[in-house]
Amino acid sequence: MIQVLLVIYLLAALGVIGLVLIQQGKGADMGASFGAGASNTVFGASGSGNFLTRMTAIFAIVFFVISLVLGNMYTHKDESQWIDPSKGQAVEQQVDAASDVPAKSSDEIPQ
Repeated sequence: MIQVLLVIYLLAALGVIGLVLIQQGKGADMGASFGAGASNTVFGASGSGNFLTRMTAIFAIVFFVISLVLGNMYTHKDESQWIDPSKGQAVEQQVDAASDVPAKSSDEIPQ
C-alpha cells in the first residue's frame, strides 16, 4: 500500500511541476495582444488557462492529501521494528519488560 501511494505521490509531484512550467505568466498576454504569438494557441482562442489551472489544482490537492496520509502512516508505524544498518533489513527489537526492574536475590528478601 505504501509503495502504491509513493508512486502516486511521485506522479502528482511531477504533474504539478510540469503543469506549472507549461503555464504562461500573467505578462505573456500583453505580448500576444501586439501580434507576437497570437496564432500559437493549442487549446483554442480562449487559451489554456482554465484547463491548466484546474489540472494544477487537482494535482496539488492529490499531492497534499497523499503527503498527509503518508506522514500519518509513517508516524503510526510499529515502533518495535527498526532497520539494522549492518544487515540492511528490518529486525524486531527484543524488549524484556523484566530487564527494567532490578531483581533481588533470595537472600536479600527480609523474613
